[in-house]
Amino acid sequence: MRSSYGKLFFVAGFVCVLMLTSWHTSKSDNLPFQLHSVYERLLRAEQRGEVLSKELLKVLGQLQNRSIAPSNHTISNSSAILEERVLRRLLPSQPDAHIYLPHLKEHEDSLKPIVHLGQRRSGVSLVLGVPTVHRQKQSYLVNTLQSLLFDLSTAERKDIVIVVFIAETNAIFVNAVVQSVQTNLPDAVSAGVIEVISPSPHYYPDLSNLKETFGDPKERVRWRTKQNLDYSFLMLYAQSKGTYYVQLEDDIIAKQGFFESMKKFIAYVLSEEWLFLEFSQLGFIGKLFRTSDLPMIVEFFLMFHKDKPIDWLLDHILWVKVCNPEKDSKHCHNEKARLKRTYKPSLFQHVGLHSSLPGKIQNLKDKDFGNQVLFKGHNNPLAELRSSLEKYLSHTLERAYNGVDFFWGLTPKRGDYILITFITPQAVKGYLFRSGNIETNGDRFYNTTVEVLPTSKSVKVRVTRGELACCKPSSDGFVQIGSFKNGMAEGEVDGALGEIAAMRLLVHSDSDVWVLLSEIFIQV
Repeated sequence: MRSSYGKLFFVAGFVCVLMLTSWHTSKSDNLPFQLHSVYERLLRAEQRGEVLSKELLKVLGQLQNRSIAPSNHTISNSSAILEERVLRRLLPSQPDAHIYLPHLKEHEDSLKPIVHLGQRRSGVSLVLGVPTVHRQKQSYLVNTLQSLLFDLSTAERKDIVIVVFIAETNAIFVNAVVQSVQTNLPDAVSAGVIEVISPSPHYYPDLSNLKETFGDPKERVRWRTKQNLDYSFLMLYAQSKGTYYVQLEDDIIAKQGFFESMKKFIAYVLSEEWLFLEFSQLGFIGKLFRTSDLPMIVEFFLMFHKDKPIDWLLDHILWVKVCNPEKDSKHCHNEKARLKRTYKPSLFQHVGLHSSLPGKIQNLKDKDFGNQVLFKGHNNPLAELRSSLEKYLSHTLERAYNGVDFFWGLTPKRGDYILITFITPQAVKGYLFRSGNIETNGDRFYNTTVEVLPTSKSVKVRVTRGELACCKPSSDGFVQIGSFKNGMAEGEVDGALGEIAAMRLLVHSDSDVWVLLSEIFIQV
């Protein structure tokens, strides 16, 4: 507040001096021009300051990301302190939540998030916010996160952070969610792609005596009020981490290639005026904001958090910004449309059946989402195919290898295999095997190796002797060259192996789930 008054006094004093100088040195009719000139110069200076702040934030994020050790799952205290100090200097003024939530004054740490997992990544392009709460029936969180991560490239994983906000204060539930994310997605956590936070136990006000409005029962009023507070907390945490913020929910799936599609659309409308972009037609799912706009948006949400649902409040922001009370509703509708741009087809689909509001069933589907791509085909060399895995329905290995379907097999056991024997030996350059797909991402290969059968006996001898660093011996003359990681096996084949007679996927331990092979690519 003090800095705001200081800026105000400085500008007022500067203008007064200019006015006195103008009175002595020029005619009074030059004053408007001079004031306008001063305003433009101050505006340019402010814009340069904002650009500098963003650049400094980006550099800070790069330094933090570079210092992350792959095996370190904890947060560095010195890094956190450095970030807090720099952000305090650089970030625009924050909404004073204490005005709208006076109970926060009782505890200094009431707005401080508890960071359970992550590497405090910042300086990225996209920050995805995923709030999650306790559900009576079923949790969709892990499937949602797996869908978001499914086909992100290495470069995209470095330019994104997914913030999971556990919007509960029950320590047992919070710890259970943290453990679930850590167990199912350890690599994404250690790399800094996923962060898991929860609020201070003092963040939420008493929600038991809310006024019932719009005919909603007390439980629904409480639910929507808490949702306003949840989204506000998450947005405040996310604003310093990247350039754009995307609001999601914990029961959605993402379309393949969503990251690239979003960045292309942002670039397309970058020079235009807008408050948010829509990448889904359902409620608040898929709304993208500039992080620089989040303080204003959060302040509005907090100001009216007890009055209306959050999607209504967002629409009211548009009304306040562009609607003229003296003109009709059609004019207002057209003006609001300028500030929100819709991308089609939708990139996110709602899949949860059981709402976080107890007892509510919601069959919400985005008709603009379209059908998902469940497999990817390639022209592979002619081969004879065999597998010990029992196929499900018509999803055969042959159809997957030929690029017309995916292979779906029943639960793999140790020793199960997929064998690809080439009609003629091939000089294989590389391979890619992707298990799972966007809808059935959990049906993957686990503890499974990729192996090749060289035609040359001398090559097999060299491998056995450990003379080739690329690989190690397996059984039946096969050579192990890779393994599945996060559901995918991809790599190059060392030319020293010569021509290859066959390739094999070999399962080394029993699995608890079926397996789905959605992409087979053998590069020759």
